[in-house]
Amino acid sequence: MTNTVFIASAEPYSGKSLVTLGLVNMLLSKAQRVGYFKPVINEQPSGQPDAHIDTVLRYFQLPTAYADTFAYTGQEVLRLIETERQGELLDTIIRRYKQLEEQHDFTVVEGTDFVGQGTAFEFDLNVTMAKNLGVPVLLVVSGEGKTTAQLISSTLTALRGFEAREVPVLTVVANKVQPEQVADVQELLRVQLPAEVGLSVIPEDKALLNPTVQELHAALGGRLLFGEELLGNQVDNFVTGAMQVPNFLNYLKPNVVIVTPGDRGDIVICAVQANMSASYPKVAGVVLTAGWQPEEPILRLLRGLQGVMPILAVDTGTFETSARLAAVKSRLSADNPKKVQLAIRTFERYVDVPALDRQLAAYQSEGITPHMFQYRLMQWAKQQRRHIVLPEGNDDRILRAAALLLQQDVVDLTILGNPAEVAASAKRLGINLPVGHLRVIDPVNSEYYPDYVQTFYELRKSKGVNEDMARDLMRDVSYFGSMMVYKGHADGMVSGAVHTTQHTIRPALQFIKTKPGISLVSSVFFMCLPDRVAVFGDCAVNPNPTAEQLAEIAISSAESAQRFGVAPRVAMLSYSSGTSGEGAEVDKVRRATELVRQLRPELPVEGPIQYDAAVDPLVGQQKLPGSAVAGQASVLIFPDLNTGNNTYKAVQRETGALAIGPVLQGLNKPVNDLSRGCTVDDVFNTVVITAIQSQQE
Repeated sequence: MTNTVFIASAEPYSGKSLVTLGLVNMLLSKAQRVGYFKPVINEQPSGQPDAHIDTVLRYFQLPTAYADTFAYTGQEVLRLIETERQGELLDTIIRRYKQLEEQHDFTVVEGTDFVGQGTAFEFDLNVTMAKNLGVPVLLVVSGEGKTTAQLISSTLTALRGFEAREVPVLTVVANKVQPEQVADVQELLRVQLPAEVGLSVIPEDKALLNPTVQELHAALGGRLLFGEELLGNQVDNFVTGAMQVPNFLNYLKPNVVIVTPGDRGDIVICAVQANMSASYPKVAGVVLTAGWQPEEPILRLLRGLQGVMPILAVDTGTFETSARLAAVKSRLSADNPKKVQLAIRTFERYVDVPALDRQLAAYQSEGITPHMFQYRLMQWAKQQRRHIVLPEGNDDRILRAAALLLQQDVVDLTILGNPAEVAASAKRLGINLPVGHLRVIDPVNSEYYPDYVQTFYELRKSKGVNEDMARDLMRDVSYFGSMMVYKGHADGMVSGAVHTTQHTIRPALQFIKTKPGISLVSSVFFMCLPDRVAVFGDCAVNPNPTAEQLAEIAISSAESAQRFGVAPRVAMLSYSSGTSGEGAEVDKVRRATELVRQLRPELPVEGPIQYDAAVDPLVGQQKLPGSAVAGQASVLIFPDLNTGNNTYKAVQRETGALAIGPVLQGLNKPVNDLSRGCTVDDVFNTVVITAIQSQQE
């Protein structure tokens, strides 16, 4: 079940506020704590809250602080994108959203309002935000001013925009549809939308669409002369009072606002009389232009009457005033509770609430984006603080990553190296290594050294190791760091920035050893692709695994994926798909796939399968129709190290993907290897993963 939904539109003034209010009201009947989050708001006048947020918080009396309900203004977002800081943008939105989500049973997220100039940009931003939050979408489209064909086309185009990025749309709400179009829109959309996507069609309602005199007053400014108690009058029509009274009376329509120069006392008296007469429609209000007011005798007459409609006086001319009035769009506001209640009743009448409730209950998110993956890693690592040893204290990347880890309060660290040299390097790099959660140890001069030598000798003397050899090996930082993990003086180790993979893992194999039932150590990379996280294995350890070893690698990789929040769908890769290929290598993969199915029958697995068929839905269905894995694999198992290592590096370099790893699997305690070409971010992420592994051990 999802506990969040994202309300998105593809255009301005779609009426998504109605959907937001209706949905929050629906959820408050089922959950005690409902949160509201609008990641990007419009630029507001100083001291003014965003109208959408203010309405939701005040009407429902939600106990959320206004400052916690958004992350950025639109202008701030543009500045971040212009300076290529999209990653920072998404990380902040995810962090603010997760902070709110943790405090509530259900969270409603509302997309941008499309009131700026970049409609295409805003649509892409909404898709990106929904994708990275990992939540389903309620898509709101507007039928205002559209033919039936135009509405169908715009709806399907918007839906394809979300589908192209694999963002699930639960329901489409076609709002503001002309009453005579409702049946056709309902029928035509239903046959063209996917069966799993719900549909609601809401007819246009002038009581919701048109502004009140209060909203006109707020937009125009000016002075209110009469009728403060009737500012809630709905405005359905406008007319300019520029002709003689007998002719003018023919142009009055229900709920009309009359715009006339302020010196036309005859029009003002006519409007008041018409409003009182049963023979003419209701007059919602009068706007007097050009900075004039009626003469004093007329004002005195009006003061003596009861129930005079609102009369406003503005300084702008009649033409300019009329243009400004025509541009006013009505907004749902907590100051107009009757209109909010009407919006909620409209939602309940036209939206299939029970069906939507079932969709929310049934939805399970399977994908995870890189930004959400990294956020989750950080939160998991912080849940139970662990102690990681970094043997390569002579490498600048290690020291920079250590500084970041300590600044963000993620782990405790031990760095191996000469303390004076480490301090000098930190000073040269201009970084701060706070001492509270950090130790710097020189192995030979450490208090642990004699005990480690003796322990290693006892463990390996049957393998021909004598005490002199033990003393020499314990001078090696990889051996010393691994022994820290073995003895429980550290929870995990990360090395390999300046050492080979074999140098890093050999000590672990000698005395930390593999878990019961595991015959070999293997590795995976968490490949953070633009829109998803995939698991690649084995790309670092086993050169040419047998079918049995390949099956074990696949099962271990699936378990690693599951452990880190990636739903495993395993593709056993080869140069052919299904039964089409022949040869020893294909047979090995085919045999490995059969073994995985025997050992883990509940695990979705397909093989042999080619890479394109594994990850591309169209190719997957062409080559292996009906497969539960083809086209949507999340765990990709390569037949040998040559293929795996080259593929992960090619994907990393050609797509700009972040590759976290290699993460070793199968050891009793976590020891992880770095690539010698690793970045500071690689070190940081691998330490975080190692900390999480040690929690799970």
